[in-house]
Parts: sequence; C-alpha cells; structure tokens
Amino acid sequence: MITIPDVMAAVLLNGYGDYDMLEYRTDVPTPKPGPGEVLIRVGGAGINNTDINTRIAWYSDGEAGSWGGPPLKLPLIQGADVCGEIVGLAQGVPISRIGERVLVRTMQPRPTDADPKAFVVIGSEYNGGYAQYVTAPSQDALAIKSDWTDLELGSIPCAYSTAEGIIDRTELGAERVIITGASGGVGTAAVQLAKRRGAYVIAISGEAKAAEVQSLGADEVLDRNADLTKALGKNSIDVAVDVVAGAGFESLIDVLRPGGRYGTVGAIGGPLVTLDVRSLYLKDLSLFGATYQDPAIFENLVGYIERDEIRPFVSKTYGLSEVVQAQQAFVAKKFVGKLVLDPLKGP
Repeated sequence: MITIPDVMAAVLLNGYGDYDMLEYRTDVPTPKPGPGEVLIRVGGAGINNTDINTRIAWYSDGEAGSWGGPPLKLPLIQGADVCGEIVGLAQGVPISRIGERVLVRTMQPRPTDADPKAFVVIGSEYNGGYAQYVTAPSQDALAIKSDWTDLELGSIPCAYSTAEGIIDRTELGAERVIITGASGGVGTAAVQLAKRRGAYVIAISGEAKAAEVQSLGADEVLDRNADLTKALGKNSIDVAVDVVAGAGFESLIDVLRPGGRYGTVGAIGGPLVTLDVRSLYLKDLSLFGATYQDPAIFENLVGYIERDEIRPFVSKTYGLSEVVQAQQAFVAKKFVGKLVLDPLKGP
C-alpha cells in the first residue's frame, strides 16, 4: 500500500516573466483526484517550448499566457509531459487502474458546439508534471507497457504528439520531407516519426549536432545556414515540417514541388514571415498549422513505443529544484533531443 504524503515538492509559476517567476517548494499540498480523475506519482517530466512560452506569456498579449483560452490561474505548476504510476483515484474510476504505468495526453480535447477543436493542456490550463504528484482525467492517462525508464517515457508526450500531429495533417508518406529544427525535441521526434512512415528525411540542424541527428534516421543533414535552393534545387521536396519559421520560411516554399505541403507547429525563429502569394497558388501548395490533436494521435504514439518503432533521446536530467538551470539549458539549445525533470532526484 502506497502512503500518499500530505505535501510534496513542486515548482510554482507565480507570474509571467523571467526565471525568478519559478519557485521550488517542498510544502505544496498533494493534489486529490476529483470526479473521473486519477492521482499519478510522477516519474519523469520533460521540458518543452510551451513551458518557456507560457512563462513569458508568448501566446498572448502578455497578460493571459494561455494557449488561447481564458487567463491562467496562478500560481501554476507547469509541465506538459507526464509519465508516472497511478497511486490514487476518485470514485467511479476502476480500482484496477491502481499501479498502472501511464503517459498523460498533453492536448486533451474538450469540444463544444461553438468550438469543436477546443482543448486543454496539462501544465497550462491545469497543474502539470513539475511536481512529485499530479492529477489527470482518467481517460487522458493512457496505460503503457514498455521497458523504457520513466525519464525516457517522460520525454515523449508533448514533443512527439506535436510532431505526429503535423505529420498526420500533411499526410506524409514515402516521400521527400524536409524537417527544420531537427535537433530539438519536436525535430528529433519528427525525424523518427517520418522515417517510420517510409519518408526520405532531410534534416536541418546546426553542424555540431549533425551526427546525432543522422543517428536518429535522417538520410541527409543540412546546416541551418545552408542555401536550401542551391543545396536541394527548386521544386524538389514533397513536404516541409517546420518548427522554426522566421527567415527560412521563404526557402522552404521555394523548394516545395508543385502540389507540395507545408506544415508548421512552431515559430522559434520568429512568428512573422514573408509569403509571395503567387508561389502559393501557382504551385498549388497546401499550408497546414496544427495545434489541436485528434485523440488517435496520442493513442498511436503509445502503440509506436510499445512496438519499439521509435526511441527516446534524453540529453540530460535535472531535479525539480534545478528547474531554472534546466530551462536555461533548454533556451541555450546546445543539446540534442530532450531535457527531463526527475521528481525523485533530491535537491
């Protein structure tokens, strides 16, 4: 029988701004599962762009800070990635779920008549994985059977579901795909997920990270400063999966073939781009953005893991008390793959 403590260690986001808005505490009340919820002892929680963007209110006008819904309720426990063990549950949830190892769905659909693509995000609209314990809706805590560690599994939910979401939207098959930001969490996920669909993958990465990106399955790795048109030729790519945007956007449009598809799930290089609309219609291009995820996206990911069709790439782990160092390392982008918080690691 597991004894649930009254208080736990967690990281609170107390406001929008710099790293001083993050507060590590060991006296945070342990949450109690509400109707239809389970209590999870967290074993691993990855760091993601959304954690940074929420903290600095990048998604909004500087006041709301959410993914587009109502203002967040602060203080907030961030963390869009959760892997752990179910140790408690509310009435109505099958007792057989106790002891299950689970991954929590990051994007949780909550459709309404007015907005059929409405959703909530764990670690944004409600408390997430930067803690020793977290509650989540039972239907969004998916059981998983894998020999990966909790820290490895904790690197998956946000980045891999984001990558799979846009790959699914663009209907990528055994085609030529170019993936920007290929050394980051979403990028490394996209490389693997594209390869499992039989694609020929051209990855864009810094030169120092090229070998590691290629080890994930990329067929070619081009430097992020390369002239794509010169290196690949115009009209040579079927699909572009872009997490960078910014100044490189025009080059991606240039190398897409007639009838090609461009998909984006991020804008770490800058959200404002220049588009020559003549290229859009004369080449019959399709442009896709993806945030909302059909429930099947996450369910498919669990299957990929259980069948060993993808693998984790954890660069470094940190304790909860080291969250500032972890986010600083994340922003510096000197690693390949994912950084993960370990709630079991002491101060």
